[in-house]
Amino acid sequence: MPDHQNQHQYQHNQNQGQRRVQRSGWAAQAGVFLVVAFIAAGACGALQPVTGIPPEVVQLTQLGPALAVAAVALLWPARTKALLTGALPARNTRPTNRAPRTPATGRSALLPHLPLLLTPALIIALSAGGLLLTSGTLPVTAPLALAHPLPLLVTAQLLGACAEEIGWRCHLQPLLRTRFGPVTASVLVGTLWGLWHVPVLAQEPAYAAGFLTATIAMSVILGLALERVRHNRLLLAGAFHTLVNLGMLFVTDETSPAAAPMVALGAACLAAALPWLVAARRAATAPDKITATTAHGTR
Repeated sequence: MPDHQNQHQYQHNQNQGQRRVQRSGWAAQAGVFLVVAFIAAGACGALQPVTGIPPEVVQLTQLGPALAVAAVALLWPARTKALLTGALPARNTRPTNRAPRTPATGRSALLPHLPLLLTPALIIALSAGGLLLTSGTLPVTAPLALAHPLPLLVTAQLLGACAEEIGWRCHLQPLLRTRFGPVTASVLVGTLWGLWHVPVLAQEPAYAAGFLTATIAMSVILGLALERVRHNRLLLAGAFHTLVNLGMLFVTDETSPAAAPMVALGAACLAAALPWLVAARRAATAPDKITATTAHGTR
């Protein structure tokens, strides 16, 4: 599907009834976002020892993308508001003269997003299997062996993940979608997301390559999964991010500089992204029902 058709479809699904994001100036907005995200992450990382917050609970560098969104909102308030459409839960704007709708149950509301929320389990399982096959060992960490309570870790990890995802998946991804198709935009966001983790680039090449493969593949998964999601995009992306981080914490030694665990993670993320790519390709090549009916005549 050509990029201009992808752009039209995306804006129709995500910003229906909202002001469309103008294509002009997208590069400047993306540039400002990235510059602030890198600088703010470095500054927050330097402040981490001063705050006394343990890095294993939450890393303050994760605040960088959220601060970058705040910065671009000061320069492009209307555009930023349009880009963030769908990031939060929908507000009830039903007119009072209409009959109330039957609210969806928690199970029915969650069901369409189960493939996305179950993908982190697949990634960790594949990663663990790869480590067992290559090294014969698996550095599993029991929750009770951690120095901090599990509820604190989960809450802090979710907040940190959401601070990242409001920038990467809720701002930059929609911004690039005004110019590129979903897969191209997701690959670009995943590459920038990986490079934003500057210390990773100082590791050995195999480690850095595995990490970049993981961020690009996870970005493709998130980009395709959230393509037509109109509400709660931030919570869904943050939950996916948190589940992967927790899986790495409990099942693999994420603090180890060894390349093998990161290479296994990258390969696992790539394998988990393939079904999403196949499904997206099938959806893109499937004939439109109205067009097909018109072509064959009404029955």
